[in-house]
Amino acid sequence: MKSHMSESSTSTMMEEIARVVDYQQGWVTVEVELKSACNHCASSENCGTSTIAKAFSVHTQRFSLPSEKPCHSGDLLKIGLPESVIIKAAALVYLLPLIGLFLSAMIGHMLAAGIGLSTNGFAMAFGALGALVAWFIGKHFATELEAHATPVIIAYLGQEVGIISASH
Repeated sequence: MKSHMSESSTSTMMEEIARVVDYQQGWVTVEVELKSACNHCASSENCGTSTIAKAFSVHTQRFSLPSEKPCHSGDLLKIGLPESVIIKAAALVYLLPLIGLFLSAMIGHMLAAGIGLSTNGFAMAFGALGALVAWFIGKHFATELEAHATPVIIAYLGQEVGIISASH
């Protein structure tokens, strides 16, 4: 396990703080609060996108991962996921549809020109269809990629310190 930890510490990691929900025989179940970028902008109070993101976004994610140390419910862990996994998944979901759009539009244009029909209409229809198909393919492969990428525990942070309010 030591070689795995040193290998992961040399690559760039996306880090997050997770709260322990359960611990059973070397496996810890954690809960991570998902944060939206909309909460950090100065215009978040007046932004429609921020309101929609707050209303419909999932706020927590729960999963299990192996743990070298026993943990207690409420413990905090710093977990990490290699940045390369997130970059590859984003490339699949965003770039693959663009490639599908351009290639399909080109095929639609050539097909329409070959049979003497409106090239613009065929290019748009084929482009939209190609982008949609490529998006579904990219989303499938990104989901597979993320499913096989297991986060690792970087640090055991212990119990969260409670805030005591002093009311006089």
